[in-house]
Amino acid sequence: MPALVLLGAQWGDEGKGKATDLLGGSVDYVVRYQGGNNAGHTVVVGDQKYALHLLPSGILTPECTPVIGNGVVVDPSVLLSELSGLNERGVDTSKLLLSGNAHIITPYHVTVDKVTERFLGKRKIGTTGRGIGPTYADKINRVGIRVQDLYDESILTQKVEAALDAKNQILTKLFNRRAISADQVVEELLGYAEQLRPYVADTVLVLNQALEDDKVVLFEGGQGTLLDIDHGTYPFVTSSNPTAGGACTGAGVGPTKISRVIGILKAYTTRVGAGPFPTELFDEDGAALRRIGGERGVTTGRDRRCGWFDAVIARYATRVNGLTDFFLTKLDVLTGWEEIPVCVAYEIDGKRVEELPYSQSDFHHAKPIYETLPGWSEDITKAKTFADLPKNAQDYVKALEEMSGAPISAIGVGPGRDETIEINSFI
Repeated sequence: MPALVLLGAQWGDEGKGKATDLLGGSVDYVVRYQGGNNAGHTVVVGDQKYALHLLPSGILTPECTPVIGNGVVVDPSVLLSELSGLNERGVDTSKLLLSGNAHIITPYHVTVDKVTERFLGKRKIGTTGRGIGPTYADKINRVGIRVQDLYDESILTQKVEAALDAKNQILTKLFNRRAISADQVVEELLGYAEQLRPYVADTVLVLNQALEDDKVVLFEGGQGTLLDIDHGTYPFVTSSNPTAGGACTGAGVGPTKISRVIGILKAYTTRVGAGPFPTELFDEDGAALRRIGGERGVTTGRDRRCGWFDAVIARYATRVNGLTDFFLTKLDVLTGWEEIPVCVAYEIDGKRVEELPYSQSDFHHAKPIYETLPGWSEDITKAKTFADLPKNAQDYVKALEEMSGAPISAIGVGPGRDETIEINSFI
């Protein structure tokens, strides 16, 4: 049962799309198991660049079946727009499977998300305003709308009316906004039903049967470990579980079926939105990383905050995910620095701390302790093997591997599909 989980080992945006796409020709199914269109992947195929927000990256590989699992929250208009855009570019999307148990992002979820974030002012979380959090909240509160509800108008109407009973009170009395019409929401959602019908399936059954038949299934997480609702830098997190355990609940497979867990690491660190970031740079180095690395959110369009590599975070990701391998991306971005600092520990209240503190207050006050490694100036984008890298680049990778606690099995040396060094096969 060759089931692999591939996830972000930092704050997201590590290059999971490139990693998933690299494996796409070797796997039979690629599954998104959490998140929604608040995540984004950029995949470069030849001279074509694809920005994917909700769809699994495997949709660009003809041999692969892409799956949106039950743990994902789905905005139907975004999904259909993304499918249409790919079809116009000649990409076959007909094999997509959408879980009937996935929850639907409705117009009122988007409204609540935006007005709540504005209401928080300086205390805002930095959400994307796409309704993700409110949809997950409704799921937990058992007033959510699922894909399967689109095919029973009576049930759909009852659920929308029940959800809006409380939300309209909040919108009108707290936020001074206009009430939302349940009939209009139902009408809009029913309009998506037939367009989505060809894709809707019992994905839990499909995936478990595939694993029983020795098919290769890749589970693709959105966002990253430090944005996990339970294990991230709470409350500056997403509303789901991007960590490895989320693959089991978000796709409906048991943990004994997972054979490998691959963490994606940038050769430096970035994050989007508010929250603590010990190695964040506010100088010319930070601006250079942002410029050279093209650090702008695929979904949000926001500039990413940039900093040096944080080995404390990498070790934490190894532990909470049970990582078996790392895929190190964007090593080429560091070309040109004479020296490259790496955060090996934190200083908190005058004490050296080697592991990520569980206390939110401590993490907010953590100061990075750096070790400096020699840089390189040679172009590495044409490197095909580890031996092709300059010695200082090799030493940098080896140092990160030792600090992070799991082997680095692949290295991204450029944005293209073929600009990857594979050290150990993932399959």
